[in-house]
Amino acid sequence: MNKKTIWITGGSTGIGKALAIKFANEGWNVAISARREQLLEEISNNYENISSFPLDVTNKSNCKEVFNQIINKFQNLDICFFSTGTWDPKKEKDIDVEQIENVFNVNFFGTLNSIKAVEEYFKNKKDGTITIVSSIAGYRGLPNSTGYGPSKSALNNLAESLYFDFGRSNVRVCLVSPGFIKTPMTDKNDFKMPFLKTPEYAAEKIYDGLVNTNSFEIHFPKSLTMILKILSFLPNKIYFGLIGKLTKYQKK
Repeated sequence: MNKKTIWITGGSTGIGKALAIKFANEGWNVAISARREQLLEEISNNYENISSFPLDVTNKSNCKEVFNQIINKFQNLDICFFSTGTWDPKKEKDIDVEQIENVFNVNFFGTLNSIKAVEEYFKNKKDGTITIVSSIAGYRGLPNSTGYGPSKSALNNLAESLYFDFGRSNVRVCLVSPGFIKTPMTDKNDFKMPFLKTPEYAAEKIYDGLVNTNSFEIHFPKSLTMILKILSFLPNKIYFGLIGKLTKYQKK
């Protein structure tokens, strides 16, 4: 019996790296992609069943080329985990149009390019899972988030739309909404992050959700995400008031 295969973008650090190691330890073939080739090579050199496939997700043709390389090597693909993301909190406090364009190019269009690369394969195969990594920042608007939050909100909507489109072909679309996970990206934050967890914690939750359940959304830690889900249903006036107090935001 052939090993199952997962393709992970954003696989050089953080959640992507931890998840690659988790799936490798569980006996899967793992293809990892990111722009930083050296980091990918370091991981693949330490794990026999992790293979490096450097990729810039903002390049449409590159996404298709890398997908073809993965199929040629493993002859099969069962799960895609598209988790490429960027975030610069210092540039989020004002409307920096070029920065927002860059965030959307990586977070939203980079994910979309990756999905497009595998669309025909999965629809013909009529099996498998496409995973879109969003964030709790995508639930509702937050202060100092002019690019990152909106890009994640767009991914939430995209995942819901694709749930129907791929579902007709028996392909699962799964949305992952992590809370605060200690990664090089969240290390940039200059505020206290509640319920901060490790990438290994995230990898365990994601592996369990992808392999052992069939739910649409995998969100964690529940102690944080459930609070935010409740907040997201509140009327605007109450929501703005609560978030304003929690973040010490005040009208001028």
